[in-house]
Amino acid sequence: MTEREILNALRAAVLDNSIVPMVCGSSFKNKGVQTMLDLVMELLPSPMDSEGVQGTHPDTGAELLRKPDVNEPFAALGFKIATDPFVGRLCFIRAYSGKLDAGSYVLNTRSGNKERISRIFQMHANKQNPIPFIEAGDIGAVVGFKDIKTGDTLCDEKHPIVLESMNFPEPVIGLAIEPKTQADMDRLGIGLGKLAEEDPTFVVNTDEDTGQTVISGMGELHLEILIDRLKREFKVEVNQGAPQVSYKESINGTTEHREVFKKQSGGRGKFADIKVVISPADEDHDLSKSPLQFVNEIVGGKIPKEFIPSVQKGFETSMANGVLAGYPLSGMKVRLIDGSFHAVDSDSLSFELAGRQAYREALPKCSPVLMEPIMKIEVLTPEENMGDVMGDLNRRRGQMQGLDSRNGAQVIKALVPLSEMFGYVTQLRTITSGRATSTMEFDHYAEAPRNVMEEVIAKAKGKLKGTEE
Repeated sequence: MTEREILNALRAAVLDNSIVPMVCGSSFKNKGVQTMLDLVMELLPSPMDSEGVQGTHPDTGAELLRKPDVNEPFAALGFKIATDPFVGRLCFIRAYSGKLDAGSYVLNTRSGNKERISRIFQMHANKQNPIPFIEAGDIGAVVGFKDIKTGDTLCDEKHPIVLESMNFPEPVIGLAIEPKTQADMDRLGIGLGKLAEEDPTFVVNTDEDTGQTVISGMGELHLEILIDRLKREFKVEVNQGAPQVSYKESINGTTEHREVFKKQSGGRGKFADIKVVISPADEDHDLSKSPLQFVNEIVGGKIPKEFIPSVQKGFETSMANGVLAGYPLSGMKVRLIDGSFHAVDSDSLSFELAGRQAYREALPKCSPVLMEPIMKIEVLTPEENMGDVMGDLNRRRGQMQGLDSRNGAQVIKALVPLSEMFGYVTQLRTITSGRATSTMEFDHYAEAPRNVMEEVIAKAKGKLKGTEE
């Protein structure tokens, strides 16, 4: 059998998903990299092997198909934002159809705005080669844009399309940081802004109560690497606090509540009256799009239509702070069933404030609970250490999901609360004399046990030692 026949057979098997090709190598000394790139060209499907890319119309939601053809309208997906010291902000894009010339305009369907692409580069490692255009099947980097984020669709403004975007998980761990010297404050802000722009799973916030800068990400290692990049790329040394778990709050019960907001001062006063039923969100409600499921059941004009959105806004803004420990509320349903207004004193702000007060008053009656992030962990360990590793995971409130064997080693799969996993890699090395490895990723949020909940609430309210300092 010739080499060409073997490659053709492998390619056919890859195209129908029968096999996944794997090659050995190491990027450290460029070993096997060229072989891998050659096999990518030989074995993996090209855009011409598919019908095209599916998308939807941003206004009508109708399904659209863009074929991998330069004569089709232009459509591309921005999949990475990077900052270059010489060129500025780069957006890596993959062109699925059509052609884009440097200096022309594209439509960003997320923002609805036109973006001018001043220059296009073909990337070679950290070097950029300017090219006059990019067309179907190409990957390149564009500069000159104002507002493009990871996952945005760029397309011909006369033929709008939204390609399948990327879903990024919410951060599960936070870390308070501050610059070692006051002179570094501005550079820290610039560095954090650029890192957050590049990485959608990295979030920077300022804690309103303490004024601290809190960075959040997907795990300890994620934040360690970002702090190292601050040091190397932006020359900013930082002090860091202990990692904090990003808890959430939720409700299990339902309550009906009437809130009357009255404020009388000289002249025109404030008045709003609402009656709501607060309950957990319906199972079919998509919490990722909106944590608040708001249902307006007002009939007969008891509350004017222009005030209804203000009631919704009052609840939405309040959900950023739960009633237990101040963590965001993961989801709830609010039915606005009754109310009244005053012809002179009622306005939008009155109804928004009534919504906020109703949230604070009614939520403690809805059986609020604390939700903690649960991580999916996979540990690869020699068989003789398996019992110790499993015992350690049990002590960390782990739930075993399965056992497997791989190349003579045992694979332990478990779900473990993130709050129990700090310093786990060091402990695992100790238990197994450095022979075990582990991977961890976010899985879901689950209700925290009562003892954990009480400890977190006490800490949030400053009742534990050291929090008053």
